Amino acid sequence: MRTVRYVGALLALVLFAGPFLFMVISSFKQPQELNGVVNDFLPQSAHIGNYTNLFGSGNFPLYFLNSAIVALVTTLLALFVAILAGYALARFSFAGRRLLLLAVVAMQMFPAVLMAIPLYKILRTLGMLDARSGLILVYVTFALPFCIWMMRNYFLSVPVEIEEAALIDGCGHFTALWRVLLPPALPGVTAAGAFSIILVWDEFLYANTFVNSDERRTLSVGLDSLIGEYTTDWGQLLAGGVLMTLPVVLIFAFLQRYLTQIAGGGVKG
Repeated sequence: MRTVRYVGALLALVLFAGPFLFMVISSFKQPQELNGVVNDFLPQSAHIGNYTNLFGSGNFPLYFLNSAIVALVTTLLALFVAILAGYALARFSFAGRRLLLLAVVAMQMFPAVLMAIPLYKILRTLGMLDARSGLILVYVTFALPFCIWMMRNYFLSVPVEIEEAALIDGCGHFTALWRVLLPPALPGVTAAGAFSIILVWDEFLYANTFVNSDERRTLSVGLDSLIGEYTTDWGQLLAGGVLMTLPVVLIFAFLQRYLTQIAGGGVKG
């Protein structure tokens, strides 16, 4: 039985890590190796020219900075609103609470392409087209439903007696939330934050639709611009793909101990 588990784990590792490993290896190959002149799996030498050309011949650093700013601001805003909304939905009874919960879930059912035209008109009316602030506003609205639902469920998993004790000791609801309820719900905050970052980091449709100027492009759109009509610089494209994937891998490696608590957290539905 143990052998079967090891074999299954190995297959899963090859299945999920194989494409990324292949991309990393290929990013160090020279142009003639990538174009099929040399068909070796491993590069003949560690060729870093793809990375130096990526940073030296285009606006890749600016694309990376734009994505980082949009992802960070979106995640912070979404988490702040989701924590407050999740706490209210978990602890307070008010008219329309159940309907609001259903609306939060229903918002996840709309495909992104269906909302592109209405969002475009809204951003145009607000004067937020071709701006990072417009992308942030759109991404926050798409990240919020999952984040609110996650935080609401985690606040439900915290015994209400803990909050009542804090209130008896003189804490207000806001203080009890940040000092008593939030620490046990940290795995939920982590999961919601990771979801928000991934949603923003590799999103392409809205970033390509709502932003036109090159200096405001995000990383996904910037990498797409490396694909030409008649030729593609595969070396730079692979190097950019590695650098785009690496932050997500590092974030999950750093937050792994929090994310693993979700499976055993006993979250209430």
